[in-house]
Order: sequence, then structure tokens, then C-alpha cells
Amino acid sequence: MDDLNYGKRDKRGDWVPNGALVTSPLFRLPPQFGKLAGWLPGYFLPWNVGFMVTGVVFWTMLFPPVAEMAKLHWAWVLRILAINLVAVTLFYSALEVPLYLRRRQANRFKYNGKFPGDAPNTAFWFGSQNVEGMLRSLGTGVPIWTAYQCLLGWMAANGYALTVTFTAHPLYLLALGLCVPAWHEFHFYCVHRLIHVPVLYKYIHAVHHNSVNPSPWSSLSMHPLEQALYFSSCLIHLVIPSNPIVALYGLHYAGLGAVVGHIGFDKVEMGEAALDTHAFTHYLHHKYFEVNYGDGLMPLDKLFGSWHDGTAEGDALMQARFKSKVARANR
Repeated sequence: MDDLNYGKRDKRGDWVPNGALVTSPLFRLPPQFGKLAGWLPGYFLPWNVGFMVTGVVFWTMLFPPVAEMAKLHWAWVLRILAINLVAVTLFYSALEVPLYLRRRQANRFKYNGKFPGDAPNTAFWFGSQNVEGMLRSLGTGVPIWTAYQCLLGWMAANGYALTVTFTAHPLYLLALGLCVPAWHEFHFYCVHRLIHVPVLYKYIHAVHHNSVNPSPWSSLSMHPLEQALYFSSCLIHLVIPSNPIVALYGLHYAGLGAVVGHIGFDKVEMGEAALDTHAFTHYLHHKYFEVNYGDGLMPLDKLFGSWHDGTAEGDALMQARFKSKVARANR
């Protein structure tokens, strides 16, 4: 495929898509319901439906029975940890291997024209962004994610969480499931702004931002404290009536879904077709640091003046904000 039919490339070899990023029509003021029909397919496919399905499959087919989780025991905890380690390794590698190791589509549709593995970088363990990403993701990210899953499973099994069933309340749980991405976005935005406070950024969030040119294994490459904050969005299911499947969907949206903003390619070629990754919004955050703290589902960045729509106009607005910030600091 010719990526120049869909965007443009600058002198450095960096590619940007045509058109501007937009936030969800549902959350605009006023809501633009007439545009929902065109927006919803990209919202559900391919990622959201996939995470919904994995949530159902993991809970009903792979996780231990509820009665077994009523008592904390290393056997079922390690079972869930092993399942998560395999899932993350397979899912992240399914994108990392063809795009970054085999370079199946070269740098077509790649936002940053260079590959992070082309030269060692002393900012990372062993000089490798990929190695550090794998070690942090599998060494602390997945265990922390698993700890939250086990906590929710144990509390649900012991009646400490208010669990409702799909049989008794199907419409409520369907609505709750549809709210999971919006809650994740709100929580992620709040946590993300918090860890950009200079002292927290220096000692915690800078680990993640070392990946200026992110790839799939950058997704959970975070300081353990950031990982703990990131996955804490699931704790909402302890204070509202919920169901373990909906909670697990939320955790998959966070854990497996973290890869979405770090693919580094706008499209993944699949023969004559191409899969839209929806990765550009978060890529701009890695590139510019102080824009797009959220993913654009909710207009929080627009509301607080940190939105970048990926256009030249967005660049100009960003530069104006930076100049104003410098001027205030100098005063």
C-alpha cells in the first residue's frame, strides 16, 4: 500500500495522517448524535469487541471457579498470573514481531520514520527499549495487573463486592459495560495529569516517556507505582454493583488495550486491506509530552487546553501554549 495516499511524510521521514483527530461525538457539547452511526464502528472494532470477548472467555473458561477463589491460595493466583503472562506476550508480540522485528511493511504508516531498535539507547536497560519494555511489562506490570484481578475475584467470591448477574440485570450490566471505556478514559486522564507533576514525572513517569518512539512493548513499560495507579481504575467495581466479567473487561481494556496507543503505526497492512490502529492520539503525547493526556474519547484535553488534533493548526496552538507558559514562568 502507498501510505502517501493517506498522509504525508516530512524531511525526517516521519508520517502523519491526513485530516484532524476528533473526539467522540457523544461527548461533545452539544452531543452530535447524527454522527454516531459513522463513529461507532471504529469505536467497537477491532479493539473494544476483542477485549469484551477475552473478558468473557477468561472468566468462563480459563479462570478458576468462583468457589475456589473464595480462599486465597498460591495455586489459583499463579494460574491467573501464568494466563496473563501468556496473553500479554502473545498479544504484544503479534504486533511487535511483524512490525518491528521483521519489518513486514517497512516504515509505511509509521509515525516516527526510525525504528527504536536501530541504535542502542543508554536511557534503557541494556541499551534496548524493547528489552526494558518486556522486563518491566512482564516483571511488574502483569503481576500488578494480576494482583488486582485476584483481589476482585476473591472479594466477589466472598460477597465483599456487590455482584449482580446478567440473568437478573442484563440491561444494567450492558450499560455498565458500555461505560467501561469512558470510566477508563476519565481515570487515566486524572492519573496521567497527576504523574506529570514535575516531582512525580522525574521519579516515576519519566520511565515511560523514555519511549519517545514507542513500540508495543512500551505499553506497560512503566515504573511500578505508575502501573499500580494505572490499573487502579478497576477498583470502581468494588463500590458500585457490578459483575466479574465487566470488571475483567475493564482490566483487559487497560492491560491488553495499553498496546493500542503504542503501536507506532497508523495502519497495519493486511493484504489489500489495512487495520486502523487508532494510535495517533497517544503517539502525539509521547512526541510532545504535554498534549493528549487522554485518548480522545472524552473531550477532557479540549476542556483543559491540552488537545492536539495532529494538524499544523494543532502544532501552532501547542506552540502558543508553550510560549505562554514560558512567559508566565519568567514573570
